[in-house]
Amino acid sequence: MKYYKRTILVLACLMTNTLLFAQNTQNKIQISGAMKNVMRKGDLTSTIHLDTIKNKKGLYGLGPKEALKGELLIIDGKSYVSTMGTQGNIEMKETFDVKAPFFVFTNNDNWDVYDVPNTIKNGTDLENYLIQLKGSYSLPFVFKLKGVFNQVDFHIQNLPDGTIVKSPNDAHTGQGKFQINKCEGEIVGFFSTSHQSIFTHHDSYIHMHYINDDRTEMGHIDHLLLDGFHEVKLYLPK
Repeated sequence: MKYYKRTILVLACLMTNTLLFAQNTQNKIQISGAMKNVMRKGDLTSTIHLDTIKNKKGLYGLGPKEALKGELLIIDGKSYVSTMGTQGNIEMKETFDVKAPFFVFTNNDNWDVYDVPNTIKNGTDLENYLIQLKGSYSLPFVFKLKGVFNQVDFHIQNLPDGTIVKSPNDAHTGQGKFQINKCEGEIVGFFSTSHQSIFTHHDSYIHMHYINDDRTEMGHIDHLLLDGFHEVKLYLPK
């Protein structure tokens, strides 16, 4: 009888530890490299090969492509690469076989879904709204937006070969810039008040990439406008 009791106790402990491990891996933000090393020190070499990320279930992540030759986005376990074509067009590829000089990622498949208040008109309003919500989160977190966006301005890194990077202005040389209106798609963002110049810019708490529903356009968001009429949903980790 004592043997069976011990066995049951061990199994219960194992199940509890497994549950705690699953909870701890959800929403854990992982970072490779740092934006400041790329933008200010000119270190364009890769710090991560995306295919080495083992757990791809509910995986989300973003960053630039190695050598600043494109943009990367992982959304719900699928990895997309956007680059500039020779005619100034966007070329998209779905693959994990790509590297990044800095990258932020996490796993999450459990969301609370909210209607975005119609008072939120732009990216600054969204950032301030997330700051208000920050009290519910003690750590950085991933978020999503899905719906119809009034206007999205985004860029795709396209650094010319041989460019020496000593400042953000240098790093932005050759960017492909795009503006799209009344577009249906998704935005993946990462929020943190303690990672400026690591995975967000020095003057922002959020880093966002946009991808359209057809998966033919994707890039780093520079400006975002909402009109308060079209429905936009905000997804936050539970």
